[in-house]
Amino acid sequence: MDINEIVVISGKGGTGKTTLVASMVPFLENPVIADCDVDAPDLNILFGETIREAKDFVGLKRAVINDDLCIKCGLCREKCKFNAISEDIKINFSKCEGCSVCEYVCPVGAIEMKDCVVGQVFDSDTEYGPMVHARLIPGEETSGKLVSEVRKSAKALAEKTGKETIIIDGSPGIACNVIASITGVKKTVIVIEPTFSGLHDLEKVHRLVQNFSMDIMVVINKCDLSEDGLIAIENYCNEQNLEIALKIPFNKDIVRSISERKIPSIENKDFFDSLGFDEFIESIKR
Repeated sequence: MDINEIVVISGKGGTGKTTLVASMVPFLENPVIADCDVDAPDLNILFGETIREAKDFVGLKRAVINDDLCIKCGLCREKCKFNAISEDIKINFSKCEGCSVCEYVCPVGAIEMKDCVVGQVFDSDTEYGPMVHARLIPGEETSGKLVSEVRKSAKALAEKTGKETIIIDGSPGIACNVIASITGVKKTVIVIEPTFSGLHDLEKVHRLVQNFSMDIMVVINKCDLSEDGLIAIENYCNEQNLEIALKIPFNKDIVRSISERKIPSIENKDFFDSLGFDEFIESIKR
């Protein structure tokens, strides 16, 4: 089955990425929703999900020392490049990167690499369709792997239920979690604000997504924030042949809707109609 995967990303957090995703969802004919912002997921708060299933996610292995076997020779501590082993030969799990050098060099086999839970993946039901989301334990690594697990679960769910669209709230920035969010998708929407720092964010995100075969659209949020910033963003998009699919002026009613856990495009339908939101959605569906 041909599944239309659409991802919404941004150069940093706080640009309105999740607000846009929430506004799109009711118009996408009951899609599978995937929240891949695993470091700070919040779509579930807005949609008021009912969790059907929760499962632990094992992102890596970490060293565990058997004190009954350990002879305190200190060789593991000497070879650890991450300073994850203390003088009394205890593992600092927040520093352990799972490289397994300590296990390899231990002369008495006192160290074993064991699976480590770094987060959870949830399958939930919402008013607007099923949602797959996850939460990385604060301070843990492997967010890219967790994002990949969310997308894998969302695609399996779409295939099982016969749904043709997956809408993805991607991770912000340009790190491995963003790469995991966009790999293999058909359309990427970049949400940006009209500031000079926003232009810098757009440039770096655009350089990243150019390495993938996909349609790219730009949405300028709070487009009336800065006239100079807007012109700079528009000039860049023209130079790079990027489509500006939507411009959204600042609107206090959108802020109010979010604070009340309501969908902005539903609560402020006339405002979104005036933006040509229907045309934007139709271009997304194609």
